[in-house]
Amino acid sequence: MATTTTTRKPNVAAFAILVATLSLSGCQMGARNQNSRGVAMYQQGRYAEALQYFEQAKITDAANPDTYYNLASTYHKLGTAAKDPRMIDNAERMYNTCLEMSPNHVDCYRGLSILLVDKGQPEKGFTLLKDWAVKNPGLSEPRIELARLHQEFNQNKDAEQYLYEALAMDPNNPRAWAAKGRSREMSGDLMMAVQNYGQSLALNASQPELYQRLGALKVRLSQAAPAAGRGHE
Repeated sequence: MATTTTTRKPNVAAFAILVATLSLSGCQMGARNQNSRGVAMYQQGRYAEALQYFEQAKITDAANPDTYYNLASTYHKLGTAAKDPRMIDNAERMYNTCLEMSPNHVDCYRGLSILLVDKGQPEKGFTLLKDWAVKNPGLSEPRIELARLHQEFNQNKDAEQYLYEALAMDPNNPRAWAAKGRSREMSGDLMMAVQNYGQSLALNASQPELYQRLGALKVRLSQAAPAAGRGHE
């Protein structure tokens, strides 16, 4: 694996999309209901109200790692918008608490690595994910997240290597195929991107954003075909 360099600026818009997914699972019905309401508020952009529900869920069930992840994501969102370092630090603490409770919490690792990049500490983000991979040599998820992070810094060779490793471990991982498709799309290989996105959706059809991306790519390809034909006239 090539040595990580992080001089390029990351794709912040893509990071924002990655951190937007919240978790609904819960140990108790009350906490699950509060988390569900919080997620609904979050999805409507009502982050302060979402935070209140997640804080209630933490009181109801203090042992639920998903609640801490939801809190971390919301503090992260609010702190970034307000440029409030205290909220960002609180988000980091919540992410770490989640990982103490659930050491392989995929969304939490993603969120924390993004937060570290946001704080201007990308090397810590890479180290976090690499340590996760070392501790779990048979798990594909750390490699998928490393690939995503390398993609944000346009380090496509490193990203491709991690995705190769991830798919070798788990060829039926829809997230790996989606990341592979994104890598192909970024490199301009749109036909292969369409194929990889299709493979991901065949394994997990519940990916509405991926359907949208796949549809947009197919439109681009259909528009490019007539133009290519005219070029040979």
